[in-house]
Formats: sequence, C-alpha cells, structure tokens
Amino acid sequence: MSLAQYIDTLTALGDESRLRLCALLNERELCVTDLVQVTGISQPRVSSHLGRLREAGFVRDRRHGAQSFYALAEDTLPPTAKAVIYEALQSKDATLQADQRRLAELESGRRSTETDALNDELERDYTPGRSWRSLAAGVAGLLRLGDVLDVGSGDGTAARSLVRYCRSLTCVDTDARLVEGARRRLAHYPQAKVEVADVHDLPFADASFDAVLMFHTLAYAERPPRALEECARVLRPGGRLVVLCLDEHDHREVSLRFGERHPGFSPRALRKLLARTDLQVVSSEVACREAKKPYLRVVLAIAEKPELEPESSQEAVE
Repeated sequence: MSLAQYIDTLTALGDESRLRLCALLNERELCVTDLVQVTGISQPRVSSHLGRLREAGFVRDRRHGAQSFYALAEDTLPPTAKAVIYEALQSKDATLQADQRRLAELESGRRSTETDALNDELERDYTPGRSWRSLAAGVAGLLRLGDVLDVGSGDGTAARSLVRYCRSLTCVDTDARLVEGARRRLAHYPQAKVEVADVHDLPFADASFDAVLMFHTLAYAERPPRALEECARVLRPGGRLVVLCLDEHDHREVSLRFGERHPGFSPRALRKLLARTDLQVVSSEVACREAKKPYLRVVLAIAEKPELEPESSQEAVE
C-alpha cells in the first residue's frame, strides 16, 4: 500500500460510527434497520456511512427483495483496516461491547419469533408422530458415512446418534470415566470402538478416516493448532473435518466451570487455524445462537482434505 492508501484507510475508519458499523458487520450480514436498532444512529447517517465504506471497498452489499444486506468485504478490505477492526474488537471497549450485546438480543428475539412460527405451523398441521425430533431422525437416515473418528466424544451421546450410519466409528476421549460410559452406550454396535486417546497425539496412522468430528472439543485442547493438525493428518484424501465450538465470548464464568481452556473461537479465528493445516476450508460461520442469556453462539466449520492428483501418464510412442 502507498502512503496515500494508508491515509485513506485511516480516514475512513477515523469516525466512531463507521468503526462501530465495521465491528458489527464483522462475519455477518445486517441490513440498515438492524444497524439503526443496535447502534441508535439515525437511518440517514447509517446509510451515508455505509455508502462511504462501500466506496472505499470496506463493505459489500447484497440485495434481497426490497432490502440491502451489508457485510465486511473480505476480498477488498485493506490489511490496515483489518488490523484496526480486529484490535478494536479485542479492546473490550464499552461501546463496542454494548453494540454486540444489543445485536445478540435482537437476533435472539428474531430467532425466537421464527421458531415460534415454525412450531405453530407444525402444531397447525399436526399428525401423530410429526415432531422436530422425528424429522431430525428422518434426515439422519439420509447419511451414509464411512470410517468416522469422533474426537472428544465424551460419554458417546452424540456418537450413538451417528453410529448406525457409519461403516466404522472410533470414539476417543482423555477422560477414562467418560470413555467407559461411551463403551456401555455403544456396546450393541459392532462397528463402534472407544478408547482413551489425546487429540494432540492420535494413535492412528495417516489417512485412516473418511471423516473426523470435533464437537465442542477444541476449546478444551491445550494446543488447538496441534489438535487440528492431528485431525488433518488422520483424514483420507477427500475426507472432511467438522468442527463445532462456541464463538469467542466474554462469559468465562459460564464455560470455565466445565474446564474449557479457551473462550471460544470466532469464525475468522477458526478459519485461520484450519488454513494452517493441509485442509481446504469449506465454511466457517455462526450456525446458531442460544435463546437464553448470555446468548452464546455456536460456530460450525467444515474443512476438506484435497483429493490426490492423478499421476501424469504419457502414452508410449512406438
């Protein structure tokens, strides 16, 4: 970047309102109405700031019906702007934290309304046995999994929901008590195996599994980068790693009592960790938000191991 570009970047972010908008648009799409409700800034000012940020290449917009949705423009956002926005988000500034709380409340209320509407629709069209649980079970029946590794499987509750769709399912956890519970829970499934193992040093050969699951395990890992590297190592080419974890949060009092070492990982942070392995990141985004305070969010990340390139061959010429 030239000196003029540095100055343009700092000038664009040299306004409190624009910096607040950028912080809110980090890793999510919001419309003008959302931004007005969260920040308390007037609609004309929000629109004006968004226009300037869009012209500077800081945000992108997408039309959906009569509304426009805005998000940070990852492809054109200058590195200096990324650094400033990241530092602001990490600063624990009271104004920015208040914006995030109001946004969580807004999204939670909207989600509750949508959930109520869906539940009302189910009740209105009720027939015996038709429930969200039965629908989820039906969708699971579409799965056809190969050899699966469940890292940090705990007592095997999640594994039991998947085991019948796996060619083989290997569950590992560092807690011997939980491992014993998982063995009992999966005892009737011959394709299931449960053992004590550490994600930092998995006792499996390279390319052993078609899929690796890390459901709320990464926050407990002492060295998350090493944990992801090990998961990538044991994946076969074309295999998939699926990670669920809490989004980065400030509610340590909630998670610390469960033994978590890290206060969650933002979609961007998780994407960066995965990018350090030999996997290709398919997606990393907030999948859902809890309806109850403190409105913790769950991040879903998916990464795949590239297929091996076929060896080049050359026809013999006589």
